Amino acid sequence: MKKVLSIAGSDCSGGAGIQADLKTFSAHGVYGMSVITSVVAENTVRVISYQDMTPAIITEQINAIFEDITPNAIKIGMLSCVPTMIAVTKSLQKWQPKNVVLDPVMFAKNGMALMEPSAIDTLIQQVLPLATLVTPNIPEAEKISGKTIRSTSDMEEACRLIYHTCACAVLLKGGHKDGDATDILFDGKQFYYYTSKRIETKNTHGTGCTFSAAIASQLALGLPLNLAVAEAKNYITLAIQHSLAIGSGHGPTHHFYDLYRNGLAEDKND
Repeated sequence: MKKVLSIAGSDCSGGAGIQADLKTFSAHGVYGMSVITSVVAENTVRVISYQDMTPAIITEQINAIFEDITPNAIKIGMLSCVPTMIAVTKSLQKWQPKNVVLDPVMFAKNGMALMEPSAIDTLIQQVLPLATLVTPNIPEAEKISGKTIRSTSDMEEACRLIYHTCACAVLLKGGHKDGDATDILFDGKQFYYYTSKRIETKNTHGTGCTFSAAIASQLALGLPLNLAVAEAKNYITLAIQHSLAIGSGHGPTHHFYDLYRNGLAEDKND
């Protein structure tokens, strides 16, 4: 069985972060593991507070995984501050993992900051160059690239800027634009476009976490990057179509809809 590690924050309401990642890994038939960087007190309506783990325990969690169970892919989510980023960076440099998918979690669904503004430069300069793929939404891509994004051509230019700054592939998610949801992947040589009809629902809690975890799962299963993104896009679209009206705010996606309907393909367990 392929193994995937999530390095991210914990969402006590279960819709995002570590909890969403582990559900996504299970839905893809891979073995999920976790390193918790922050504990977030949140629900579908609001983020109340969060508590960062110490750099020492973050490092020890990562060491515990790699000295015994080598992941086939890693998904990185919430890195809220510079000490957390440095701890993760040093660990990535030590263990040299393959297939690192980084979702630059800067804001919660309600707009609350989940990354200290002073940490963004560290993210760009030290963490992103160690990733295989970074998956920003439009506001995050504007922060990283320094470019205002209003059109598809703006998205393409932002992808180029991020790639040349950070030397990693970029999947710029278009969910914040009007109309159909088009995501653009730039691998340094070629653009790939992934479009789906916009789904009218407020229940989108944890979509970014789930999408990036699905990509990491597909990379662990052996797909090339462009096809891994395509399969993950299909997965997250279905999960949003059948999202769950849980809570009073933005409910979660349905991580197991396809699994409940069709069962798990046997070849994914090989």
